[in-house]
Amino acid sequence: MRGKFYIREYRPADCQALAELFYNTVHTVNAKDYTKAQLDVWAAAHMDLERWNRSFLTHCSLVAADGDMITGFGDIDQTGYLDRLYIHKDRQREGIASALCDRLEQAVRGRVVTHASITARPFFEKRGYQVVKEQRITRQGISLTNFVMEKSR
Repeated sequence: MRGKFYIREYRPADCQALAELFYNTVHTVNAKDYTKAQLDVWAAAHMDLERWNRSFLTHCSLVAADGDMITGFGDIDQTGYLDRLYIHKDRQREGIASALCDRLEQAVRGRVVTHASITARPFFEKRGYQVVKEQRITRQGISLTNFVMEKSR
């Protein structure tokens, strides 16, 4: 591991930084599996921060940080839907995603479901998630492939 990190609960003041991390990560890490047009509709340059903040506040939302630098974040709702899990583009493969996922999975009872990108699918498979189905999502006329994955506990 390159750096240390700790995990804490989400705070509304984090929202802008999480949106920037999300945008930068999607546009770099996921670029090997998706086209520029797909990345642009997945992670648009301008996001509805109020909507994101409301979503984070209603979910179990966690932030990984190293000092003042946010290194990743994730959230899960009360039904076990793991909505977002993103790690800073420069902090990949340091155990941050696994640590966040461990905590998020412990926050709910029963099965956990996520919609994993092509890029994230191997990570979730290593954690015991199974592909339920491959799906195509259309945003602004652009089709994106992801996988509905489930982990029974």
